[in-house]
Amino acid sequence: MPAHESSAVSPFDQFKAWMSEAEKSEPNDPNAMIVATATPDGRPSLRAILLKGVDSRGFVFYTNKQSRKGIELAANLNVALLFHWKSLRRQVRIEGRVETVTDAEADAYFASRPRISRLGAWASQQSRQLESRAVLEARLAEMEQRYPDEIPRPPYWSGYRVLPETFEFWQDMPYRLHDRTTYHLTASGNWVQTKLFP
Repeated sequence: MPAHESSAVSPFDQFKAWMSEAEKSEPNDPNAMIVATATPDGRPSLRAILLKGVDSRGFVFYTNKQSRKGIELAANLNVALLFHWKSLRRQVRIEGRVETVTDAEADAYFASRPRISRLGAWASQQSRQLESRAVLEARLAEMEQRYPDEIPRPPYWSGYRVLPETFEFWQDMPYRLHDRTTYHLTASGNWVQTKLFP
């Protein structure tokens, strides 16, 4: 199928439709996604985290900016996401670049987290070596004493918005003749839709 600018369904609308179906069928965390980052010299790493927001601008997740992924994103803004909904036999691949969310966005989401999760953001030196579980528990107890009431957002904790440049929607089909639809963002800001061989 030749490439054409899609006037029917935007990739964001398509994603939201598939996510809505996944929320009804996936037993756990339909918003789980694999996030792939890379070092400046191209060494990749990936991990599963939770999507916390999506709109026409992009896909938002939150983390410790001093974690491995935070350090890699500071040096290399390119990122890839993968959603895999096994119950629906579907996956969505997204590639783009990240920007940091606003302080207001990060503050609002941080305030919505359970108290222990907010204390944990202070207690955990994410991605650094941990001598024992007891050390983490002691740090958590220390933070409970330090912040008996309001818990401010740590300065090193924030969110990232992935600004997509490409999408691929993959649907399992019989005999491995899968359906693959891609969207690419043009310089003019339009999405061009294509089909790929399975």
